[in-house]
Amino acid sequence: MTTTATIKTHPELTPLTLWIMTITTSLVVANIYYNQPLLEDIARTYHVTSGKAGQIAMLTQIGYAVGMLFLVPLGDMVKRKRLMIIIFAFIVLSLLLTAWAPSINILIFASFLLGASSMIPQLLVPMAAHLAKPSERGKKIGVIMSGLLIGILLSRTVSGYVGEYLGWRAMFYIAAGIMLVMWAMIAAFLPEVEPDYTGNYKQLMFSLISLIKHEPKLRIAALRGALCFACFSAFWTTNAFLLKANFNMGSAVAGDFGLIGAAGALAAGLMGRLSDKMDAYKLSGFTLLLILISFIVFYFSGYNMIGLIIGVIVMDIGVQATHISNQSIIFALRPEARNRINTIYMVTYFIGGATGTFFATQLWRKYQWDGVCITGIVISIVTLIIHFVNHPKPVAKAAAISH
Repeated sequence: MTTTATIKTHPELTPLTLWIMTITTSLVVANIYYNQPLLEDIARTYHVTSGKAGQIAMLTQIGYAVGMLFLVPLGDMVKRKRLMIIIFAFIVLSLLLTAWAPSINILIFASFLLGASSMIPQLLVPMAAHLAKPSERGKKIGVIMSGLLIGILLSRTVSGYVGEYLGWRAMFYIAAGIMLVMWAMIAAFLPEVEPDYTGNYKQLMFSLISLIKHEPKLRIAALRGALCFACFSAFWTTNAFLLKANFNMGSAVAGDFGLIGAAGALAAGLMGRLSDKMDAYKLSGFTLLLILISFIVFYFSGYNMIGLIIGVIVMDIGVQATHISNQSIIFALRPEARNRINTIYMVTYFIGGATGTFFATQLWRKYQWDGVCITGIVISIVTLIIHFVNHPKPVAKAAAISH
């Protein structure tokens, strides 16, 4: 059974610490997405199909899910700063191996290791919640989550331009240098947080199963998030292929779509504030509908750049706002288990992303853009059905309470 040590005093979350955590989150999570605009260039380098190159993005996301599952729970057992310093060494080594890779299979293996070691943001978000004053917790977490989102979206823009002008390998050498700087910043400025959990690793991992069994809201939110991220990843993984095939545009333009996505993400942040005023399940119904609409727009925009831009903005608003709604639901469940709840949710989330990447690259090879769009439409419809079938009935609840 899980046991907790006596409550320890901990350092305050100063503005400097918060900004270091936010910048680290943004730059580390970017490692996972640098490869997406570069897949066409990588396929040419190794003379492989787009489907084979797509495995790089898929294995990176699977690696991230594996890292979250087996490493993030350790944040409750060991000193978090020490854990991050060790993991940073593996990030740098993985990036160097990715840049050097002499064969596609070594690159795929290195990408898996890079994904697994780049789970540090999922340690920093709960750490910020731990260090922040209760009255400021939501605000501080929001700052770090904005960094996470910017890192995800702008990483594609940066890597697109670096790939266009310096070659795809240069992006990973540059990223290794950036990680060395952040490694030093974390070691010098991040406060240490003593662990509270006194059980062993086996007990910690088995407690994840208990949470899945006894928290239906967590199960539904995780499934909803996974399906949304599958749609998101299906688009972004094949976007470079579409721009090359239908518009004869390279990785730089594919990266520019990250800037467009960032505009949509800002709107999603504003929309996320509605979760404080509106029922999260109702909000999710609207945001899921936006994802479906975006793929319908994509279907008719295979040769229309304006349509693609509109679709990206609508999709990113839908995906990010759904993610915010999901988090507002799951973090209200068990405050004492937020790290493990976050592990379950995010692992499922990225498994969904990896699955979307796999199917999109395979369908692209056989059916091109129409296959990708139909996949997004089908997944969106399935997600809406699951959401509404499991929607709580507040009127019935209220009636039961009144009796």
